Amino acid sequence: MDTEKSQFHVQGRRDFVKQSSLIAGSLLAMPILSKATSFEAKGDVIKIALIGCGGRGTGAATQALSTKENVQLVAMADAFPDRLSDSYNNIKEALGDKASRVNVPEKNKFIGFDAYKEAIALADVVILATPPGFRPIHFEEAVKQGKHIFMEKPVATDPAGIKRVLDAAAVANTKKLNVVVGLQRRYQNSYLELYKRLKDGMIGDILSMQVWWNQGALWVKPRKPEYTEMEYQMRNWYYFNWLCGDHIVEQHIHNIDVGNWFKGDTPVTAYGMGGRAIRTGKEYGEIFDHHSVEYRYSDGVVMNSQCRHWKDAASKVDEEIVGTKGRIYCGAGKIVDAKGKVLYQFDRKKENNPYQTEHDELFAAIAAGKYKFSDALHGAQATLSAIIGRLSTYSGQIIHWDKALESGLDIHPKTYAFDAQPPVLPDADGFYPYAKPGITKYIG
Repeated sequence: MDTEKSQFHVQGRRDFVKQSSLIAGSLLAMPILSKATSFEAKGDVIKIALIGCGGRGTGAATQALSTKENVQLVAMADAFPDRLSDSYNNIKEALGDKASRVNVPEKNKFIGFDAYKEAIALADVVILATPPGFRPIHFEEAVKQGKHIFMEKPVATDPAGIKRVLDAAAVANTKKLNVVVGLQRRYQNSYLELYKRLKDGMIGDILSMQVWWNQGALWVKPRKPEYTEMEYQMRNWYYFNWLCGDHIVEQHIHNIDVGNWFKGDTPVTAYGMGGRAIRTGKEYGEIFDHHSVEYRYSDGVVMNSQCRHWKDAASKVDEEIVGTKGRIYCGAGKIVDAKGKVLYQFDRKKENNPYQTEHDELFAAIAAGKYKFSDALHGAQATLSAIIGRLSTYSGQIIHWDKALESGLDIHPKTYAFDAQPPVLPDADGFYPYAKPGITKYIG
């Protein structure tokens, strides 16, 4: 990777944002130089490999195989054989009369931490849907092998992972590999229409933003006697930061991304608070159950962010953009003026399924031989924005974007193996250490 540095190996927030804009503006003019130029002309099958066979991977593979293009799932990889087997059966069942598109012989079902390499080698397009802590290394390998990519958000769980994704994204650009990231609001008709009117000046200049992902409790997988500590954490990946990044990174990234997208910028700083008020049991690992962050942009605009997992508390997953002439209610698909008069209301009959659309558009571009998507850049922006929010709520300090990006903070284990030790371990009573604001130190 060191021999393939480019302008996208950025040194700070401003360069990061600038380069993202440059590549986004030039994509449509770039032809593909890879094998994909021949798909449409020859009617070749576009071969897909699924890396990560959980619920989201199963859904993403089903959506990819539901496109109108000539596609086949030819390889699958997961750390656990039961997950792979369940996914294989669920994909076939979901596809119905398109089940013949699943063509994965036993020899193409790969198990283990290194299984991704063998599966990627058999495909033209890879779907990366493991727990997000593995995303940087899987993305690197897919780019190295010259594959088009759909990868779920977030794209990393720490600043070191963001650096790896940025370097790999630069190489993907030089190879003209399409990369779509599962921040599906960017492919949703209502959001695209709201964004268009924002850019046309309907609400004037942005003054502030509010974003929320507040919901109830999530799943837990009980510990079994035969599990090593690594296997237990892998099966309960949501509750360990090296795998998940905490729910501010894994879920709330969607809303934070909308704020960055509509603002056309990324935060300079994050200043937040959070903790474990309700979800305090040992089964919840090390993550918080609530976060509240004030993100400040270079022009002084503030985005207030909330996310929490509290059972039976009021839920809200939405974004609101306040401007000098009006405001946008993203969830309602509505724009009002300063007095509350409706200026625009999205017609819900025109709404799409953005989860499907992102695959429809990706595979259409590949089949047509077009280089159209380079989402890794804004995926990394959104992920790092969420990460600095976590670093702030954990430490109780103001976290600067540039400082975090250059910190080299790496929270991953040295070795990936079921008999290896993860980076966080329980005490004698089974409880995991967790951050304590004002005491925990991350970036000085």
